[in-house]
Amino acid sequence: MKLGLSIGSRGGQFALDMDLITEAENLGFDSLWTSESWGHDAVTPAAWALAKTSKIKVGTGIIQMTTRAPTMTAMTAITLSQMSGGRFILGLGPSGPQVVEGWHGVPFGKPLTRLREYVSIVRDVLERKGPLNHQGEHYQFPYKGEGATGLGIPLKSILHGDPSMRIVTGAISPAGVKVAAEVADGFIPIYMDPTRFDVFAPHVEAGFAKAGKGRTLDDFAVMPMCYISIDDDVEVASRPVRENISFYIGGMGARDKNFYCDYAKRIGFEAEATHIQNLFLEGKRGEAAAAVPQALVDQVSLVGPKERIVEKLSDWKAAAKQRHVDTLIARTGSVEAIRLLAEAVL
Repeated sequence: MKLGLSIGSRGGQFALDMDLITEAENLGFDSLWTSESWGHDAVTPAAWALAKTSKIKVGTGIIQMTTRAPTMTAMTAITLSQMSGGRFILGLGPSGPQVVEGWHGVPFGKPLTRLREYVSIVRDVLERKGPLNHQGEHYQFPYKGEGATGLGIPLKSILHGDPSMRIVTGAISPAGVKVAAEVADGFIPIYMDPTRFDVFAPHVEAGFAKAGKGRTLDDFAVMPMCYISIDDDVEVASRPVRENISFYIGGMGARDKNFYCDYAKRIGFEAEATHIQNLFLEGKRGEAAAAVPQALVDQVSLVGPKERIVEKLSDWKAAAKQRHVDTLIARTGSVEAIRLLAEAVL
């Protein structure tokens, strides 16, 4: 099992912890992952991290597609890959309607149709077999729709991209996982119970079947994020995880369209997820966090004393042996935590 590290910053000012990043590279971590929301972007810190490191790969986990033309994303990916000696991984995602329409001010559209088109276009640009010509539902190259001058022509990237560049997507819903397995090289679930790959397996297999290329898990990377929090007091260690889980279950989506709430239900917490969501949507955030059961915290994160975390890592190692996990992406700002992971895993 490989190790990754989610890097970023909280609060009103953005900064990267370069001591943590340097330590992760020195410890043998395979990758760093940057994200974005409705504040900072993912590309800028990815470029910064690539410039400040020499061996570790850096991926966007994830950049949001709807406000970036796929050709712009392809240009960014090619540039970062060439400037870093091939260490860039392109991670894409559709985000959700609240963010896309509320923050970016564009229609959410059909996210899975968009993802299929987007990945196809980026791969066409990277492969550079000919001028780009794509006429889809979300994207048209050359553009011939309303307001077009009629002067657009098919073009081919000046830079020569790497056709083997890994493209992954953020996914956790059944439909999202299926499309990831169909068109991408892997997927990043924000949460995962390493003992419950069964909630993903049929959708992964359906995606492989639709791709029709004899794909298997040996060709496809499952890279879940996992909160790591060390403290001798399990409750203290669990608090930031409870807050994070309650935010996703309660606030990252509407009442009837929340992929994270649905995922918690699929791994055995149907009543609890509904209760957490109700509390959060009523503005009772503290109560929502307190309502996250310890069993759910333990299924999707690593918390508590070091010995407890090392013991729980056995589930992740077992999943890795079955290719149910390729990379554990640690969500932590603690040097102590990444040293513990490296000692236990690498």
